[in-house]
Parts: sequence; structure tokens; C-alpha cells
Amino acid sequence: MRKRFKGLTLLIMAMILAVVAAGCGNASEGGSGGGGGVDVGIVLPTKDEPRWVQDEQRFKDALADSDYSTEILFSQGSSAKEKENVEALLNKGIKVLIITPHDGAAAAAAVEAAKKDDVTVIAYDRLITDTDAVDYYVTFDSLAVGAAQAQYLVDNAQGSEVPLYLYAGAGSDNNAFLFFEGAWKVLQPKIADGTFKIANSSEAEKLKDSADLSRDQLGKIIDQITTNWDPNEAKNKAQTHLTAVSDDQKGDVAILAPNDGTARSIADVFASDSAITNYLITGQDAEKASIQYVIDEKQSMTVFKDVRTLVKDAMGMAVEILDGNTPETTGSYDNGAVEVKAKQTDVIVVDKENVKAELIDSEYYEAGEFTGLE
Repeated sequence: MRKRFKGLTLLIMAMILAVVAAGCGNASEGGSGGGGGVDVGIVLPTKDEPRWVQDEQRFKDALADSDYSTEILFSQGSSAKEKENVEALLNKGIKVLIITPHDGAAAAAAVEAAKKDDVTVIAYDRLITDTDAVDYYVTFDSLAVGAAQAQYLVDNAQGSEVPLYLYAGAGSDNNAFLFFEGAWKVLQPKIADGTFKIANSSEAEKLKDSADLSRDQLGKIIDQITTNWDPNEAKNKAQTHLTAVSDDQKGDVAILAPNDGTARSIADVFASDSAITNYLITGQDAEKASIQYVIDEKQSMTVFKDVRTLVKDAMGMAVEILDGNTPETTGSYDNGAVEVKAKQTDVIVVDKENVKAELIDSEYYEAGEFTGLE
């Protein structure tokens, strides 16, 4: 009798453990809604850039008190992995997909699969192009970002025929086109009137008298000056450019760098060239490392895009959809197939003069994370 009782006890314990394990296996980040599945799937492009790691944490924070369940996956710079991630989330029953594409055009196939499953697709920060399977777009005003970078160079450059070095993001990213287009509209009149002299792009030089560029014209320039959002590629390109030019294209220079990661790499190259007496250089994203560079006067400015607001907008939109409501939008973007309804978030120029007010006093960062902050 004792042996039979002991065996029965063990069997019951095993059954309890199995039930507990099954419950744990169905849990997902950010909440317990959705009846054990995942309500909101989030796909971010890479863990190799601080910006996206910060976004991951802010999504988690935004969802901490949510009734809806979520899962966040990274594509690590691979469109194939991105598609796998979307398929994995679809298999978990997501109702809303928030996705930052690695490649705006290549992501079309992934979101078309989502639409076939009646999933609402929100493009986050980067537009997905050439498909009607995108419902919404949450973004910063990318044209305004480029314009702000260029205006900073215009406002702070001194003299005439200032050598102008142009750099861009990845040709596969629609935002790179928008950033550069916004910058070009501000820079072009100052190139035409002789304030700036293009130092590193023959394609841009050919088009210096054209204020409005076609997509194809923008593409030809970007092909020459792309960094692919890669700091190492940016470093190599900057070294190549400085080796190729004569000293009359050095001295005091202006540099349009597309984001903070590339800006730091390019700045390091220009700072190491003894023929460069001073440089102005732009950035965007307000990465911690670049804020330290701004404080140390190694980087001139960054465009602060408050990701807290962007995350809040994206999650607010997802919750509205899940609640059966129509989200509020503020504009639209042509993605080559349809006009995608968009919610836009404002951007702020940050330099040494206002870095404390914008980033420390607003509690985006803590003062103790930096040295030399006044």
C-alpha cells in the first residue's frame, strides 16, 4: 500500500509541474492579455546600435502596465531574419505588428504575410515601401531632421567656399533619402551662392544648381556618400575622402553626418588630420556617446528625437487598434504604392548650449552619466 500511495503522489506532483511549466511557456513580455498568445509583435532592426536597444527598453517600460501581451524580436540587420521574426510572431497570434524594417522595400513580403492574417501593420520610424500592406506609420519628421542638420551648418559656418563633406545613411532605408532631401533643400542655395563648396561627391557637384532632386538623383548622390549606417564604413569613407583631396579642401570644414554613430567615426578621422583646423559636424539620435562628444566639442550637434514620445505614440496606436478604435494621425507618406497614414513627432536640435536643458532637465538622461557637464 505504501508503495502504491508513494507512486500516486509522484504522479500527481508530476502533473502539477507540467501544468506550471505550460503556464510559464505561454507568458510573454509586457502583460498577460490575449488569452495566452501575443497581441502586439514588435520587430526592431538590430541590437548593434544603442538607439534600438534603448527602444527595446522603452517599449518594455511602456507596456509594463498593459493588459495586452507583447514580444520584441531583433532582425540583426537581415531581411531574411526579419521575415522569420514576423512569421514567428504570426504563429503566436499577434493582432498588431510594429516593425522597423532593415530594408524598407525587402520588408514588403513580411508585412504582406501579416496582412493575409488580418494583422494591422504599423511601420515604426522607417517606412516600408512599395506595398499596400502598411496601415500606419509612426515617425519623426525625417525631412525636418535633415533640414535641422543643414540649417545648423548654415548658421555656424564662417566665410565662403567652406569645404562641405556630405554623408548619408543606407540606400536601402527610405529615411536616408528623406534626411538627405531635407538637408539638400537647405544646403543647395548656400552651395549655389558659394558659401559651401562640395568636397567629396561628384554627383552632388553636378546637381548643385538644382534645389529639387528626383528620387533617382538623390539615389546617385547617396550611392557615392552612403555610410550604410555603419560607423566603420563611415570611418573608411572619411579617410578615403581626406586622402583624396588637396589642402585647399581642408582648413575649416562643414560635415553633414547622418546620425550619431557615423558622426563620431567621421569626427575622429577629421580630428586626426593636421590640415583640418576646425570642423562642424551634425548627428542625430542623441546617443549617450555623442552627447559626451557634444560636451567635449568633438561633435557640434545632434538632432534629439525623443524616443519616449515615439514609443508612446506607437503603443497608443496599437492599443487603439486592439480596442477597436481608429488611431489619430497627423499626415501621410507616399510609400510608392499607397499613401500611408502617419503620426509625426517633433524633433529638437541639441548642442553644447542647450544639452543640459533638453536632455538632463527633461530626465531623458542623468547628469552623472556624463563628465564636464556645466
